Amino acid sequence: MNKNRQIKEAKVAEIREKLEKAQAVILADYQGLTVEQDTQLRKNLREAGVEYKVYKNSLVTLAAKELGMDGIVEYLEGPVSIALGYEDVTAPARILNDFAKDHKKLELKAGIVQGEVYDADKVKQLASIPSKEVLIAKLLGSIKSPVSNLAYLLNAIKEQKESAE
Repeated sequence: MNKNRQIKEAKVAEIREKLEKAQAVILADYQGLTVEQDTQLRKNLREAGVEYKVYKNSLVTLAAKELGMDGIVEYLEGPVSIALGYEDVTAPARILNDFAKDHKKLELKAGIVQGEVYDADKVKQLASIPSKEVLIAKLLGSIKSPVSNLAYLLNAIKEQKESAE
């Protein structure tokens, strides 16, 4: 086996492993971004724990087919970047979508979220879901509010009884 083929097989294995491990995989067309813009996008994604890569489409196609992710193959045309989210399912879509609002050259193409293929519109809907931390904070806030109101009410009753005595 020649060396070039070994390199490609190793790269396909690497891509397959990343696709298998990722909770969310978002594809985007990045053509037209400047180096500075791309660097900023990569920084934003890295800070959120999202891996951002550009692979040859043919290698990604091979890896996707091996995993039974044939639905994404049709989106692997032209320059395609891949954002891989391992923990927060919404992070890759949210960050790419937010960046695309300010940089029209970046275009969301598709994604795979927990094994289901999403088109660009579904990816944008996914991007509108707040992060897990924000949702937890809202939940805790809504739980805390009635408890705080109850404590305020009980304190007011206590003060009223003390002033009546």
